[in-house]
Amino acid sequence: QVQVVESGGGLVQPGGSLTLSCAASGNIRAVFDMGWYRQAPGKERELVATINRHEFSEYADSVKGRFAISRDDAKNTVYLQMNNMKPEDTGVYYCHAVGNGYIRVTVFPFDVWGQGTQVTVSS
Repeated sequence: QVQVVESGGGLVQPGGSLTLSCAASGNIRAVFDMGWYRQAPGKERELVATINRHEFSEYADSVKGRFAISRDDAKNTVYLQMNNMKPEDTGVYYCHAVGNGYIRVTVFPFDVWGQGTQVTVSS
């Protein structure tokens, strides 16, 4: 089994910064894509940022220039540095990871989501 666990959420004032972390664990052979999504109250889950194993990243237009995604493959961890935060950044942030795991000599694909971490931007 492969799982991902987020950390780093909390309350921040408008204009402030916050860093989220997400670590994948289990029998991991390779992590291909990692990303962050968020869901605001009453809205659908939306993409925030993704990064692939070649470190190519993509961002939602609403966070470009303010958020930065990065990964540490040695730790199977992805980070989201959030700067100049706005009240509309409030929501539950979910980590997503895609890759290959293994059981003994058998390789299997995984596509997993974290439980989410709450981020609230408010004065």
